[in-house]
Parts: sequence; structure tokens; C-alpha cells
Amino acid sequence: MKRIDLPERENWRQSAEAVGFGFHEMYGEPYWVDDAAYVFSLAEIEEAIEAPSQELHDMCMDLVADVVRDEASMDALSVPQEMRDLVAKSWRDGDKHLYGRFDLAYDGSGPAKLLEYNADTPTSIFESAYFQYNWLTDNLDRGTLPEDADQYNSIQERLVEAFAAFSKDPIFHFAAWTESDEDRGTAAYLMDCAVQAGHRTMLLDIREIGVDEQGRFTDTEDRVIDQLFKLYPWEDMLREPFAKHLSSAGAMIVEPPWKTILSNKGILPLLWDRHAGHPNLLPAYFAGDERATTLRDAVRKPLFSREGENVEVLKDGARVEVTEGSYGEEGFVVQQWTPLFEAGGAYAVLGSWIVGDQACGLGMREDRSPITRNLSRFVPHMILE
Repeated sequence: MKRIDLPERENWRQSAEAVGFGFHEMYGEPYWVDDAAYVFSLAEIEEAIEAPSQELHDMCMDLVADVVRDEASMDALSVPQEMRDLVAKSWRDGDKHLYGRFDLAYDGSGPAKLLEYNADTPTSIFESAYFQYNWLTDNLDRGTLPEDADQYNSIQERLVEAFAAFSKDPIFHFAAWTESDEDRGTAAYLMDCAVQAGHRTMLLDIREIGVDEQGRFTDTEDRVIDQLFKLYPWEDMLREPFAKHLSSAGAMIVEPPWKTILSNKGILPLLWDRHAGHPNLLPAYFAGDERATTLRDAVRKPLFSREGENVEVLKDGARVEVTEGSYGEEGFVVQQWTPLFEAGGAYAVLGSWIVGDQACGLGMREDRSPITRNLSRFVPHMILE
């Protein structure tokens, strides 16, 4: 594993905007990096990233099967009492899921370590699946990269296959916070994959969803929503006033309610309890557990958190870095600190994608801070021996 510099493609910004990637800059900062790349060997991809990601996902699915039957685990994950039957029924009914992203720490010198599982509303899917492949083919065509350069990336093919498993009879509605360029762009890309799988689609702002007299969700044309992809986190949805309609709505929702378990950082101590010593896991405990105090170099993070908010880094028991935010009311976990790959003052986190139940691709993000935040940048990758 290494980071290399490359010449920037001419007019890549115009190309990005032409395919809906208008958020290549965010918060006044560049988001997409066109003049660098992370390089891996095929063995690193297959043995250090793909295989462990598949095993971690399988471990997570086994965990869900137990958590939905265990009130103590539901308590630990702060799943609202009145919503637990909904979550458990979703799992028992085998509600289909679509995708998720493991965030991994890996520096090329040891096993990848699980930092968290973004199993409910992961973004950066368009950049990972489409635009970095576009980057690869452009650079192959212009001779910037060797002919045998490749990429760990079958994400789009897997997405189309996964969407094909859903019924094509109803309209597949897609809901997101459309004022966000990133959320709207992510939803639009997934809609395109659904269309390739044979679906009719419609985009909604999440705030435009209504409820009819029977408690069913409706769109802006008062049509009943039977199939809904929502780019909105379950930890918020389960606490919204609309949550009382979830059991009567009758809609197939993607991600399904049982994904609220896997998108919770509380799975980190639960996984460690079940698989202590696993090479791809870090010791992790709930903050109230006495064992958490044994982790002198650690990261303390909320059960629910976005964009790296309310995270503390401890070295020898002392706080050395902290981020502000509005999370933490439901509780925290403490996870052993592990180093990230560092190059040129940037820290890299590997985003390993799961679509359906298959590990299928990689997206690299880097940040000036060891805590990956909303100013992180996306850097393409390639496989090169």
C-alpha cells in the first residue's frame, strides 16, 4: 500500500458535473482528489481487505440474529422500546437489504481493523462505484497508468443485481434530504442503478412523504408508497413523530428496520464479546464497562454519530483530540486506538463496500485529522503489481 502523485485530468470537473457529481467540492473545500491515488497489490486486496470484509459482514449478520431476540442487547444499543417489535419482525420476515460500508484501518503492515460499520445510510457510493472507475479508464486511455492497472470495484454491477431482487411492480420511491447536494446525488445514482435493474423510480424529499387515512405512506401525487429507499438514518426515523405509522405503512423500506442494529457503534463491543482476539477486530467496550478503563490508548465515540462528531482520542488515558457535535445522549463506546495509514500529513480510512451480502469494492477517504470528518477527501485507488 502506498500513496502516489499523478497528473490531474484535464476538464475532470466539467466531466464530474456532467454526470451529476456536483459535490466534488463541499464546504468550500475540494472533496474529490484527481492528482493522487492509493496503490495496492492484488494480494493485499484479496487477503487483507476483501476476505476480512466478507467475514466481518457474516459475523455482523449472525449478531443481528441474536440481538433481535435479546432485550439486554436492545437496551445496550438504545433501540426505542416501542420500536423493538418492528425491528425484530423486519429480521424475521427476511426484509431485503441493499448495501453498507465498513470503515477499516489498514497501513499495509498488518490485518485491517474494523473501525465501524456504516450499514444504514453510507454515502460515497457514487464516487466509489462510478467516478473512480471513470478515473481509472481515463488514465488508462491516456497512458498515465500501466496497461495492467486494475481496481477493486464491482460495486455498480452488484447494485444492479441487488435491485433486481426487489419487486418491479410498484414504483420504487427514493427519499433523501434533497437540499444536500451529496444526499441528492447519492440517491440519484442509486435510482439509476434501480432503473438498470428494470424499476420505475421517483425521487422525493424525505419531508414530502405523507400518510393516508389507513396510515400508509404516500408521495406528492397521493400514491401509496409500497417500496421506499430512504437516505435517512434509522436512529432518527425511529424517534420521529411519523414513526408511529411505520408498522401500518406496509412499505418495503430499504435499508430495512433491522439495519438499525448494524449501523449502531454498539455492535463493536458486542462483536468483541463474541469474537475476542479476532485479527480484524479491536478491543471495544461500552463506556460504562469497567474494562473500558483498561484501554489507555483509545477512541471514545457515541453509539450514533455522523461526520466524526463527539469523538475523543485518548493517549495514555489523557484526552489529546476531541470533536464537537450534538451526539452522545444515548451512550458511548470505547475502542482501542489503532494507527491509520499516513502520508503527506493525511490520514487514510478504507471504505470496504458490501452490496447484498457480498464484499465488492473499495473507496479511500483521507483527512488532515486522524478523526475522519466532513472535510475528508476521496482519493481513487488502483491495483498494480
